Amino acid sequence: MKQTRRHFLATAAAAGGAITLLPYAARAAAHASDVFETAAGNITVHPVSHASFVMETPKGTIYVDPVGEAANYADFPDPDLILITHEHGDHYNEETLQAIAVEGTRLITNPAVFGMLSDGLKGSARDVPNGGTIQFSDMDIEAIPAHNLTEERMNFHPKGRDNGYVLNFEGFRVYISGDTEDVPEMRALENIDLAFVCMNLPFTMDAAAAASAVSEFAPTYVYPYHYRGRDNGTQDPQEFADLLEGEIAVRMGGWYG
Repeated sequence: MKQTRRHFLATAAAAGGAITLLPYAARAAAHASDVFETAAGNITVHPVSHASFVMETPKGTIYVDPVGEAANYADFPDPDLILITHEHGDHYNEETLQAIAVEGTRLITNPAVFGMLSDGLKGSARDVPNGGTIQFSDMDIEAIPAHNLTEERMNFHPKGRDNGYVLNFEGFRVYISGDTEDVPEMRALENIDLAFVCMNLPFTMDAAAAASAVSEFAPTYVYPYHYRGRDNGTQDPQEFADLLEGEIAVRMGGWYG
């Protein structure tokens, strides 16, 4: 029998008692999984923590910016694709990637992260620059610029380095902001069905700026995520929801337990 990562973790836990795995049903409840119907099949979203989440999709299981303990992902299907937006430690961790990637897992990253990958991971990875498009399982994935606009925040996410992504499923477009302010490329998005939008200070933007941008590109559904900040910079996702204009359905998710 193939020794999968999940089987290894379960075996290790039984033998040594060092790893505790949360049962899948409890994990799903704790992280408020949502199912979105598409023409090609359901997309199920499992928030994990902060900027990390898992999507079970008709194109396979997609992990987005997975960091933290491998056990956090043990109850989810192995990743067919891992998307990495940029190099910060709450979005990219080599040890986590080594632990969760299995044979056949593909990685898509921005060029800066691609250059940081170990040789083993780099062999299954591809990089795409801002404005580029790359395919996974016959699906186009667009790299959307993600960067700061405010002068005093530019050192966090300089222009041209980091990615957001748009995933083009059949009749269903998903936008993942990564770390960014409300850049023109975000505001100009069209026909987005599901969005994940960051908001925290001093690193990205506040709830008002995020709500203004989301109101402009008007996705059908939106998750506020990545909203814990520094120096009182944590943003209130309910404030974001209250500021939205138009018919946009907010999904909160259990990002922080």
